[in-house]
Amino acid sequence: MVTTRLDPIDRMILSELQADGRMTNVELAKRVGISAPPCLRRVRALEEAGLIRGYHADVNARELGFEVQVFAMVGLESQAEHELSAFEQQCRNWPLVRECHMLNGEVDFILKCVSPDLSTFQSFLTGQLLTTPNVASVKTSLVIRGAKDEPGVPFETLEERLAREA
Repeated sequence: MVTTRLDPIDRMILSELQADGRMTNVELAKRVGISAPPCLRRVRALEEAGLIRGYHADVNARELGFEVQVFAMVGLESQAEHELSAFEQQCRNWPLVRECHMLNGEVDFILKCVSPDLSTFQSFLTGQLLTTPNVASVKTSLVIRGAKDEPGVPFETLEERLAREA
């Protein structure tokens, strides 16, 4: 497991950067209790290992005019690997699709979509998603409001588990 390769300082670095990716290396080093040069080396190593995939601004979609958020549950006619891969690639090409997850059970994929308005989403739904090869069914649910949207992972849960295992 990857957490066995990470020491407490690495985990603190990840936790701090997850909470605030804009802080300077000097501030990060101070928060995790090491000097700046080794902190920067650790951050670079975490990036190279793929544990830090990028740094992003958390933008307010509604304030930017994306009033509509929809979850679309997609069923495919075939679950052959090449068909699954083709659908995933198509999802990467659709700007309104912000997340795409393959599921087990009754639904093959769930898509998180954002749109400036319902008519734009409806055009996407009927003109693109429903006409995509291999798509058998689509059920949509309009988001009324969000109660929680927390990116990343709960580091406190990881630390509790590691403490129990020690």
